[in-house]
Amino acid sequence: MEKLAVGLMSGTSIDGIDAALVKITGYGLDTKAELIAFTTLPFTETVKNEIFRSMDQKDSNSALICSLNFKLGYLFADAVKKVCKKASISPLKLDFIASHGQTIYHLPQSDRQYERSTLQIGEPAIIAYETGTLVISNFRSMDMAAGGEGAPLVPYTDYLLYRSETKGVALQNIGGIGNVTAIPKQAKLADLLAFDTGPGNMVIDELCRRLKGKSYDDGGKWASAGQVHKNMVEVWMQMDFFKQQPPKSTGRELFGAQFVDQLLQENGHLPENDLIATATYFTALSIADAYQKFVFPAYSMEEMIVGGGGSENKTLLRFLQELLPNMTVMTQEDAGYSSEAKEAMAFALLGNETLHMQPANVPSATGARQPVVLGAMTFPPRGIRTQAFSV
Repeated sequence: MEKLAVGLMSGTSIDGIDAALVKITGYGLDTKAELIAFTTLPFTETVKNEIFRSMDQKDSNSALICSLNFKLGYLFADAVKKVCKKASISPLKLDFIASHGQTIYHLPQSDRQYERSTLQIGEPAIIAYETGTLVISNFRSMDMAAGGEGAPLVPYTDYLLYRSETKGVALQNIGGIGNVTAIPKQAKLADLLAFDTGPGNMVIDELCRRLKGKSYDDGGKWASAGQVHKNMVEVWMQMDFFKQQPPKSTGRELFGAQFVDQLLQENGHLPENDLIATATYFTALSIADAYQKFVFPAYSMEEMIVGGGGSENKTLLRFLQELLPNMTVMTQEDAGYSSEAKEAMAFALLGNETLHMQPANVPSATGARQPVVLGAMTFPPRGIRTQAFSV
């Protein structure tokens, strides 16, 4: 039976909310998916600042996070309405909405002070009330309850859509953080290898904000005009994260503002384009290094399909091809899909598995003790009819 769903994703790049309207048929290995419409609702500078403050251990406070949880709920609902309007479909026609939420903090490992945990906000009750539609959210917590890191979750949907009988395919997402799903040819779900590779656009974007007053390096033009200082990258590659065996995940805690603070403190005398070029090479090398250490010893990979905002950075793609000459580096568009919509679409598919009570984590990727059903359901009140439904 067909399901009509909207997947919502707000990632570590903190640029806005991606909304994918998806037609889904079947579930599990029989899943078929068609992207009907896609849109992005950009965050205002005020909202961006609130998110960054909520993530900062010094500036954050409970009142801010409490307020932002509801504020983001309304924005996620607006994104649903926007993508439905684009397709001339009422939100009431949706079978469900799957919302990843906005990650505020992610602690995949315990320490002396804090329990291993994760927090995504964007109140699902607000989304359900504003759209009159069932909302599935909080996808990461059950995997963590089962001993996993709660990330990465996209490998399951990568397997559903990209598995091949004839070649090994590496799905490399480059959002704020980079992560890979390596799918060997003729793979079973248990054969997948998936983990965070390190920084994606996070360091690059932060440098662009501080040095250029822009939120990203459009097409990699600044990086292409700069010189890479490989001695700096060699130092960064000594971080413990890059030596750690998968499964592993990371985030803004390692590669956010504090990383860039130190980078500029130690190397701020260098030309701006050199710093952006070096950060871009750092992302590429961290990906290539992860493949050399953890992917290639296990599997043969013929193709890398790059998704996320990093797929638009031509300099980053060039670095990847140079560092991995035996792979064909291509984008989601080259493969007939959408780089922008990939993650939002993935959460629509994960929500569909939740609806059918099907486990959708990949224990070999997250470290969970067993497969588990992900997500929690929030039902709308009966009989809601508001002007918000008009298209």
